[in-house]
Amino acid sequence: MSSPFQSTPKSTVDAAVLKSLVAQLEAQVTEQQKQLEAKDQRIKVKDDALAFAHLKIEALEARLRLERIRRYGKQSETLSDLQLELLDVEPGVSSEEVEAESQRDPITPETGKDEDKTKTRVKKKHPGRNKLPAHLERVETIIPCSPEQCTCGRCGKENSVIGYEETEVLDVKPAEYVVTVIKREKRACQTCEEQGVETAAAPERILPKSIFSDEVIIDFTVNKYCDSLPLYRQQAKLKRDAGLEVALSTIDDAVLRVGELLIPLTGVMKSELLAGGYIQADETPVGVQTHDKRGRNHQGYLWQYGSPGKGVVFDFQMGRGREGPKVFLGKFSGLLQTDGYKAYDGVGGPGIVHAACWSHSRRKFVEAVKSNSKDFASGHVVALMDELFAIDREAREGNLDHAERNELRQQRAPKILDELRTCLLAIKKTALPKSLPGQAANYTLALWKKLTHFLDYPELELSTNLTENSMRPVAIGRRNWLHLGSKEAGPKIAAIFSVVESCRRLNIPIRKYLAEVLPGLADRSIQSLAQILPGAYAARRPK
Repeated sequence: MSSPFQSTPKSTVDAAVLKSLVAQLEAQVTEQQKQLEAKDQRIKVKDDALAFAHLKIEALEARLRLERIRRYGKQSETLSDLQLELLDVEPGVSSEEVEAESQRDPITPETGKDEDKTKTRVKKKHPGRNKLPAHLERVETIIPCSPEQCTCGRCGKENSVIGYEETEVLDVKPAEYVVTVIKREKRACQTCEEQGVETAAAPERILPKSIFSDEVIIDFTVNKYCDSLPLYRQQAKLKRDAGLEVALSTIDDAVLRVGELLIPLTGVMKSELLAGGYIQADETPVGVQTHDKRGRNHQGYLWQYGSPGKGVVFDFQMGRGREGPKVFLGKFSGLLQTDGYKAYDGVGGPGIVHAACWSHSRRKFVEAVKSNSKDFASGHVVALMDELFAIDREAREGNLDHAERNELRQQRAPKILDELRTCLLAIKKTALPKSLPGQAANYTLALWKKLTHFLDYPELELSTNLTENSMRPVAIGRRNWLHLGSKEAGPKIAAIFSVVESCRRLNIPIRKYLAEVLPGLADRSIQSLAQILPGAYAARRPK
């Protein structure tokens, strides 16, 4: 029987110790590997954060440059960063100074080379003297020769007139205010007193009891809504030029009467527009006085709906919500082309087709290039979009109809679109989502289907630039007349803008049109209004 105190074999002890040491070493290696992995992870996080910081700095620098460009005018995108910084620290810089700076060469570090000092700018060729329009009346002024020039210096005989040295200059007849005395004839029989007195009928006037003639009321309207001249300045002009002090409310009532008369006319214009198959829409804010003692205006909106080659209709709403276009468009089921504003989604009838504007997308990439001249990817996108517009420009210059233009589009556009989409996806992967290129790429890709509808609908334009141009009178007017006087005035002003802008689009003399249409407009039947719409009026005008 063996003793309990018998010792363990040495080989067994060595194996156990060795196994323990191996386990310790494995644990140490595992721990070190974990530490290394954690360290690598921390380094990766810091590298990612550093890369993100660099991208963010680039994005902020791009925004700063873009803000400087916006501040110093549209020409300043040609300025170097150093020039923009110099302008930024100036207490006050005029647009003329910015224009002068934009024509200079970029500021570069001193190189010491003489060739940099000898650079000369190429002078633009002068376009020459403008030709004055042939339709303007010509008034001749003959300047006779002096007595010395009328006599021959050799024989003493009288020199004959052999011709004239002609020079045409644009002249103007200053406005002259007169008082027109309207005398309505009164007749009565001298023998038959019971027959009473017969008085000639009063002429049809825009505002029968007003002290202003139709021409003066039209002048007020055109000056304000075509030339953005506020009524209070026109009031001051009356006092200065005619010595007439008249209340501003009197002038305002006359102008709003024009809008009131035009509301039924624009209603027929709306029906005609909705009966078509293609509408471009846009909206712009306008201040509205609410007289609620808050001390600030309510932000209303003028929504504009039009179609290329036709008139335009403005619609006033107190807000920018979907309800405005939803009510205006009703069950419209044609093409509706807008920017990317979500309020236009879910409006119209079941067959409506929403199309987007390439100019809005292009503008975002142009801003990215302006803010960072080394953003070659955005520059390439702009160049590809320009190729799309070049197709339509070629069609326009060649007087092609929609079918012929569509054939040109089908031949060239698909290849451009494929390359463009590839570039957009690449920018989306590499640019920060909130950077200018990232925002532009995401915006364009989100609207891709709406942007490419022009391949399916030959009449569809690439952009809504025509609609945006129609908004300019409102935008310029906001800086001058500031706001609408009341919520009730909104529809009347929208009616005025509708007619004014339609006449501009259709090349109709607005003063002549209003002078022919407004008198007696209140007594017309709704059925007869179609005959005097701007489109019908333009069709009757001699070419």
